Amino acid sequence: MTVLITGSGLTIEDIVKVARYNEKIELHPEAEKRINVCRAMLEKKIIAKEIMYGVNTGIGEFSEVVLDDDQVQDFQKYLVYNHAAGIGDPAPIEYVRGAMLGRINVHAHGNSGNRIEITQTLVDLLNKGVTPFVCQKGSVGACGDLAPMSQIALLMMGEGRAYYKGELMESKKAMDLAGIPVPGLQARDGLATINGSNVLTAMSAIFLYDAERWLKQAEIAAAMSLEALKANMKPYSRLLHEVRGFKGAVRSAESINKIVSGGDLKEQRVKCKVQDAYSMRSAPQVIGSAHDALAYARSQVEIELNGVGDNPIFFPDKNIQLSGANFQGSPVAVPMDMAGYCVTMVSVMSERRMNRLNHPALSVGLPAFLTKGAGMFSGLMLSQYTADTLIVEQRILSAPACIQSIPAAADQEDFVSMGMNTAIKNFQILDNAYGILGIEFMAAAQALDFRKEEYSFGKGTQTAKDVIRKYVDFLDIDRPLYDDHTAMKALVKSGEILDEVEKVVGDLAKY
Repeated sequence: MTVLITGSGLTIEDIVKVARYNEKIELHPEAEKRINVCRAMLEKKIIAKEIMYGVNTGIGEFSEVVLDDDQVQDFQKYLVYNHAAGIGDPAPIEYVRGAMLGRINVHAHGNSGNRIEITQTLVDLLNKGVTPFVCQKGSVGACGDLAPMSQIALLMMGEGRAYYKGELMESKKAMDLAGIPVPGLQARDGLATINGSNVLTAMSAIFLYDAERWLKQAEIAAAMSLEALKANMKPYSRLLHEVRGFKGAVRSAESINKIVSGGDLKEQRVKCKVQDAYSMRSAPQVIGSAHDALAYARSQVEIELNGVGDNPIFFPDKNIQLSGANFQGSPVAVPMDMAGYCVTMVSVMSERRMNRLNHPALSVGLPAFLTKGAGMFSGLMLSQYTADTLIVEQRILSAPACIQSIPAAADQEDFVSMGMNTAIKNFQILDNAYGILGIEFMAAAQALDFRKEEYSFGKGTQTAKDVIRKYVDFLDIDRPLYDDHTAMKALVKSGEILDEVEKVVGDLAKY
């Protein structure tokens, strides 16, 4: 189904549909009208020689330099050239597509002053599968993501490189093959294409979509471990969490209850302790706090997706333009730093439960390291090592980037968000989180196989274990585990466990 771009109502799910799954988009006629009205106002001001930042002045430290008529025509080209200053490996295609979609939605407000041809070219690039080659690193997350967005803007001049049908080629060739005219750059067009935190925001949207699905799988893994460890399920009472009042904790407790529903543990047919360790008993509070943090981050990202992140900003109804700092990435970087370290926090708790499954003094009768041949065999002893090294890397990456500003542009740009660093490291945190959770899943499935003759498990737990056994066999005798670890990481990333469990117990987001 085509996503209609109006300037408002764009969601994280819309970004994923277009960026990852190549959904088509369409610019709403009213948005097109607003873009044209704003452009007409801008052209009148150019003719009147009104001084406008980035239109007939330089930028940054050169904002006081006024350009003559001939320079105005060439300035946008050199602006894009100068700012296409990234470095290194290409950003994944879905990040770039998400950034283009976000920029189109900014233009749809009719406050950016660009020609409609620029916006329509971005629409055509998305719909026809032409994706600019963009270096992932280079943005400081203020004045917009200038370096990566400039590599997108190069295509407006038929320059740079682009992917088309799986091949990287010169952008002019890709656009010709796709039947997309090169619009060229006129006054304001270049800056209107690059001056927003669109890459940071698109990456954050995609991260949140994936992290929310990962967090629901963390509840499934927790439920499996709880059943294997004969947990006391009273701490998961809805009443207990409602009296405190945090929505995330209520949601998490309800999800875990859904997963274990129908099993002997939930029905109190299994003897348990009066109180369990925190990694078991406080799972709803910890995972729930991550739910709440991600919900806040989502709200901020979706505000940015639907706002006017640009500079200057034109107001045709008032016949004015205002220069400010609506490109500043901090409103996104701050909550996204929090979102990243919340994934680390939940990963730490996952490893602690895995430790309890392995530890003969803590596992309530499970064999040491989940092996039948302790001494001869080491079971899942080394799996914990792997989880631990991934967690240390997560912890290093969890230092906030939003406090790391380094002044630039002769101190004209003396505070920047470093939000792209946040976005990049968040995906590294999440990549490790897939592996850590995969190891807990593997250990929990191993432990449940030792318990299966003692009592029956919840419907969600049994379903999750069945999915895991499609990819990783019971560890009867020691074998190299790297393939199992890698298979489990891929399984968690795919979301298959979540999808199959929700078929049985219902949506884990509803409570």
